Amino acid sequence: MLYTQQVIDAVRQHSLEMDKHRSIPKEVLDFIYDERLFHLFVPDELEGRMTDLPEAARVFQSCSRIDGNLGWMVTIGAGGGFFAALLEQGVSREIFGKRDAVIAGSGMPTGTARRVEGGYRVSGKWKYCSGSTYATMFTANAVIESENETAKASESAIAAEAQEIRAFAFQPEQIRILPDWNAFGLRATASHTMVAEDIFVPDNRTFLFHEMKSYEQEAIYRYPFLPFAQVSFAAVALGIAEHFLEAAEALANAKGSETYVMNKLKEHSGFLRDSEGNFYATVEDSWQELLQEGELSGEAEAAVTAASIRAVNTARACGQTLFPLLGLAAAMEDSEVNRCWRDLQTACSHSLLRSYS
Repeated sequence: MLYTQQVIDAVRQHSLEMDKHRSIPKEVLDFIYDERLFHLFVPDELEGRMTDLPEAARVFQSCSRIDGNLGWMVTIGAGGGFFAALLEQGVSREIFGKRDAVIAGSGMPTGTARRVEGGYRVSGKWKYCSGSTYATMFTANAVIESENETAKASESAIAAEAQEIRAFAFQPEQIRILPDWNAFGLRATASHTMVAEDIFVPDNRTFLFHEMKSYEQEAIYRYPFLPFAQVSFAAVALGIAEHFLEAAEALANAKGSETYVMNKLKEHSGFLRDSEGNFYATVEDSWQELLQEGELSGEAEAAVTAASIRAVNTARACGQTLFPLLGLAAAMEDSEVNRCWRDLQTACSHSLLRSYS
């Protein structure tokens, strides 16, 4: 366990408040800032605490075991550190070189941008921007509008394939937040929609995901982004599932539940433990391959994706199987087990974690 029981209790005393009020109290944010948890993938010279992916995944899992909202916020916030390598060093220093620095944003290209002198004018609307209420910078992807009116008007497949997608970094005062995150779980993550209306972004605050501009020596920036994200989210699911099992066992013991329920709890604890072991073994193997070869093979990427999805499916099954066995006490929204179950189902709904095979 990464954190002491004292730390766990200190954060969990805010869990019900976070769930009810859909916001993060200052005490929890201060804990994140003090531990530099948003900076796990930020270079040391930028006030970061650069961390290997396997170790970072364990941090995400430990935070999620404490509280699902905490784990999700830390995971999303830390992931923004990837962008430090995609921007010029001076810009990265401005963005990340402070205690409370954290990025919120979206990878979906639901905006448009047109080229102007010195940069771009960007407009768009992006959903699910976790951390939107406390972010110090926002990023989003937008489709670059063609200067050729004929090409813009064309709806052919060729024109669609030729569309350029670029990422943009926005100052908080440039965007507007629509407070529309009304999910039944992970309520305090502030995963709201952000809106940009014809705002100017200079050239040095735009970037492409395949184009590193600095900190090439850091291994984490060479790890492919898709399996990186899947590993991160799978660690969150594992941590929330651990907390769910703890809360379910405590409730079952308090109720004097039947042997069948207690056996199911033990069975799924074993399933989760086995899946966790396979997950970390695969992530460790991929990390060692990256360090030795400088890149991941397609086979390694596929193995990481498969292990991440298996871990998520196992975590989800804990909630889906056991929750109906816990009775009406578990149906109460303010119960610990109920919050964990809702957070688990919400986290496992992410598009990168779904599998239909």
